[in-house]
Amino acid sequence: MKTIASFLLGLVAMTGIAAAAAPEFFVFDNGVGRGSWSPEQQARTVKELGFDGISYNYTKPEDLAAWQKACGAQGLKIYGLYIYTYLDKPEHFAPAFKDAIKLLKGTDTVIWMTVMRPKEKGDYEAAAVRNVQEMADLAAEQGVRVAVYGHVGMYVETGADSARIVKLVNRPNVGASINLCHEFLAKRGDQLDEMIKTAAPISILCSVNGVDVANKKYILRLDEGDFDVAAYLKKLFAAGYKGPVGLQCYSVKGDITENLKADIAAWKKIAAKLGEP
Repeated sequence: MKTIASFLLGLVAMTGIAAAAAPEFFVFDNGVGRGSWSPEQQARTVKELGFDGISYNYTKPEDLAAWQKACGAQGLKIYGLYIYTYLDKPEHFAPAFKDAIKLLKGTDTVIWMTVMRPKEKGDYEAAAVRNVQEMADLAAEQGVRVAVYGHVGMYVETGADSARIVKLVNRPNVGASINLCHEFLAKRGDQLDEMIKTAAPISILCSVNGVDVANKKYILRLDEGDFDVAAYLKKLFAAGYKGPVGLQCYSVKGDITENLKADIAAWKKIAAKLGEP
């Protein structure tokens, strides 16, 4: 099965739609049997359904090596490697990650790092900047990029927070990221246009999912909800975003494969709209 990107490139050839209207589309591992499916089953399913790749939550170096092997065999890309980082612990992230990061050399996998909020109240802005700089410097040794992940309840919650920290970090291999569900979960859903202007031009990863604004359900299958994902993405790309689009699947109920089939079908419709005036 063709990937969504190749499907859209076909549309480019037939209709003259700009190539920029064909973003690559990947899925979070939380929607592909995280913890229950083998890397081989994950990669095979992702390939068969037409995704361009996957992003993973980092656990340990041997897991990363297994994911790389399985995805490589299917010609898939690992777009992001999500990792928790801390401001109030002696080790700011899992110590073994310093070895795991070496496996990313020569790939285009982005380290998608969180910045956790300390339990004690205080001004942690400078500490957050140093934390990202520490990761950025490690990544730079391997030629790898870093994106700062906004997650509700953490020190960096939103795309605007991510953009603010990235500008202060001032490292060429560091970019922001935008996660649609966390904008709503952080009660910033009414400020999307303002956030896009700030964060989109310097973001290197983003994620979407179905959103039911009326019923306050912020992580749904892509074919569900009342939020216009296509219109949102058109604004994102118009503002300067040039990266791939990820599918957030956390806590989505139902059969994994059937969910992903519905997501891909919805994405084809969304992606086709991105080339419309």
